[in-house]
Amino acid sequence: MWRKRKWSMPLIGLLLLMGCASTTPPSRLSQYVPSAAPADSVGQGLPIPRPVRAALVVLADRSAPEAAPGLPEPAQDRLAETLREQINQGFPLLIERMVNLGEVPAGSVPNWTEVARQQGVEYLVVVVLSSTEQEYPASLFLGWTTHRQPGFRRDNWSLAEAALIDGRTGNLLLRAEGRAMATLDSPTAPGINQWYPVIYLRPQDPERRIWPPTYEGAPITLRVVSMQQAARRLTGNLQRAWVEQRDLELAAMPTPSMTMP
Repeated sequence: MWRKRKWSMPLIGLLLLMGCASTTPPSRLSQYVPSAAPADSVGQGLPIPRPVRAALVVLADRSAPEAAPGLPEPAQDRLAETLREQINQGFPLLIERMVNLGEVPAGSVPNWTEVARQQGVEYLVVVVLSSTEQEYPASLFLGWTTHRQPGFRRDNWSLAEAALIDGRTGNLLLRAEGRAMATLDSPTAPGINQWYPVIYLRPQDPERRIWPPTYEGAPITLRVVSMQQAARRLTGNLQRAWVEQRDLELAAMPTPSMTMP
């Protein structure tokens, strides 16, 4: 009985953690693409001419409760370039350019048709990045198993959401999201920096350890690592959403009637 209880408690904790991560942070896409409310369905079909030439717009949202600071501009630029490369490899989409709109307040919806016209593209891929954080006391272990030390754990939940927009009409054609979580363990006792601070990818890869290059920059490294994981999941989910939407459209097409001679 004791052994079963010993194994069940970590499992329950993991399930609760995954449950929280599924809704944290809350979706922010509808703040910038009004037709992207969660209850809305995508009404217009996917573009027929291929490749679908588009511009990529990456926005950072910090309006949600407990929102974490955004990524530094160089890190966000590198993330946008990675998204561009991954989308161009696995989709009929062709990201021809990246657009920097600067700081866009939440609820201040850009005129997407005008953005597309200015960029000379018919479609836009709008990506919204958001994350939340919390920090709390935790017991850290030297050598991972013994000599418990006081410290802090910082949890970061990151969300990357994407919308494919028809630049001629402003209509939403496709949407997807990617979520990830990472934690940063930092000690309060000095002299144990050979083990800490350290970042874990939880719960997806709890054994992998990532050491930040500096102690002071560890929270920034945490946010970059977590958002990179969310962006990687986003591109995979966006590809799946494309395939599923295409299959639905093909299934809805009328079959040619067979006439008897």
